[in-house]
Amino acid sequence: MGLNSFFKIFLPKDKIFFTLFDEMADTVHTMAGLLHQLVNETDVDKRASIASQIENLEHKNDETTHTVFTELGRNFITPLDREDIHYLATALDDVADHIYSSGKKIVFYKVNPNDTGIIKFSELILQSTAELKKAVPGLRDLKNLREMTGAIVKINSIENQADDVFDMSIESLYNMETDFKAVIKKREIYQVLEIATDKCEDVANVIESIIIKYA
Repeated sequence: MGLNSFFKIFLPKDKIFFTLFDEMADTVHTMAGLLHQLVNETDVDKRASIASQIENLEHKNDETTHTVFTELGRNFITPLDREDIHYLATALDDVADHIYSSGKKIVFYKVNPNDTGIIKFSELILQSTAELKKAVPGLRDLKNLREMTGAIVKINSIENQADDVFDMSIESLYNMETDFKAVIKKREIYQVLEIATDKCEDVANVIESIIIKYA
């Protein structure tokens, strides 16, 4: 057996991790789209139905995350550092978790999502996950670095916008809302929505560190 053939035995049979990451990026973007529909839906029952769809996708994403960790244990050699694979899968899963939590809280608390802050957050999350869909597939070969870095910059900018939306929403809430229970509910929803944009930025940061390391 030649030396090259010998080393090929230890190389990953396929780049399964990249396929799984692409799937996770698609899932969180679909979830973000459903969240955007939910906050713009006036019918309570339809909002609950959309929230159920988001929950199903969150479970699907959990399964994909578990598959990543299983493959990580099976592969002797991985296309990226094991820590990077773990960090990226965890970060993408966190995005899904917080999108799901946002929709769940809106429905569970029976909060009318026709609120400037909530709607704006949903738009920012949708934009941010769209940029993730541009950046994540580039990890497969790291050839389209311009698009990847452009997406990272946009995600960072969106997270900054989300911070401003949070501050303005909280200020407006405290100034305009007189129902103490409503204040608590809305503040919690704002927090989860804002964290969702933070988690998108976490994914972008992991991707950026991989680019620096491998490109």
